[in-house]
Amino acid sequence: MKRTRIKICGITRTEDLHAAVDAGADALGFVFYAKSPRYVTAQRYAELARELPPYVNAVALFVNATVDEVRAVVAAGPVSLLQFHGDETPEACAQLAQAVQRPFTRAFRVKPDTTAADLLESEAQYRAASPWFSGLLLDTYVDAYGGAGKVFDWSLIPKELAPRVVLSGGLSVHNVTGAVAQVRPFAVDISSGVEAAKGIKDARKIAAFIDAVRAGDATLLSQEHHESESSQRRR
Repeated sequence: MKRTRIKICGITRTEDLHAAVDAGADALGFVFYAKSPRYVTAQRYAELARELPPYVNAVALFVNATVDEVRAVVAAGPVSLLQFHGDETPEACAQLAQAVQRPFTRAFRVKPDTTAADLLESEAQYRAASPWFSGLLLDTYVDAYGGAGKVFDWSLIPKELAPRVVLSGGLSVHNVTGAVAQVRPFAVDISSGVEAAKGIKDARKIAAFIDAVRAGDATLLSQEHHESESSQRRR
């Protein structure tokens, strides 16, 4: 059975970290962008990172950061993956990832006029630029950096790309089951949708969101079972 991976982003408090881990999150995101309400310093991250258990990945989110800024975060605590949300070119991402020897994802902010070809081309550019490229994170375009908390048209995502992407942007307990069943992404990423206030997570919302993702996985399994049965009957 395919299991959709889950990242809870914008962790700022120890209790929120534990709530996400206890609920079954695969990865936790930490925002190193000073203009974000979820911003943590490298020093604060060092404190939070001590609470990270084995096999839960820490993802460091940056917006137009310098090499020194990225190095300071990686030196502060375990970082499994970098996530770039600014205006970083493929070459800039490659340079930053190479400097700290970490894989990275690149946020692609989807606009109303974005096409499937645009997504495939972007992935190809970043993959060609660096062996450290891990995949695209698809978010909704707004006139600001970081998460938008708004949904984009999931039908834009090419079926051949979907199994490699992280789906983000406006996900919630109310729509993520359908998102998983429709898009079939590798992973989903949520921040504001599981908050009581900006930068403050709600443990019950986190648990409910993860349950809703698992419901999407179960729907997919049922669909695949029916498709397999139908295929066998046609033979």
